[in-house]
Amino acid sequence: MGISREPKAAKYFVALLSSDADFLNSVEKDLLAALGEIDGRSDRAPWTASTFYEKEMGAGLSRQFLSFKSLDSPGNLAEIKLKTQAIEDRYRSVSTGGRRVNLDPGYLDVFKVVLASTKNAGQRIYLESGIYGEVTLLYHNAAFHGLAHTYLDYLWPETIVFFTQLRARYLTQLRNSADA
Repeated sequence: MGISREPKAAKYFVALLSSDADFLNSVEKDLLAALGEIDGRSDRAPWTASTFYEKEMGAGLSRQFLSFKSLDSPGNLAEIKLKTQAIEDRYRSVSTGGRRVNLDPGYLDVFKVVLASTKNAGQRIYLESGIYGEVTLLYHNAAFHGLAHTYLDYLWPETIVFFTQLRARYLTQLRNSADA
């Protein structure tokens, strides 16, 4: 019989999607207030994975990832998703009611990248408060690898580079916290 114990703290990130780069700066301030200091930022990349969001958010979308300095329990993923939903709601279009930004939080640990979702699917597990978790990248053989259900933008080379660098920063944080 195994002994239950709390997992190591995880490294949280948020994927941002919007058509207005200047607007994302305002959203960053809200994320900073909700999740703490930002310690990593990917370049903004044109959204080419689908046209799914264009009807609601317009054309010319770009994707960016932000990571947060403080490590936190992976058990807080649902709570963080609810916080990012509140930020999305704060910035809804007055004229259409549609989102102007899509915020998808997740976390990274030694082995994987996990995303939060409000939608159930075969590969997702229920967390709480209407939020599901999904492993989207696995780390093995010294690299991140996608799964059958991994979103295309998580397989983009620049995204893999971001998560590889984020994992290195995370491992340094774990080592430094063990030395303290």
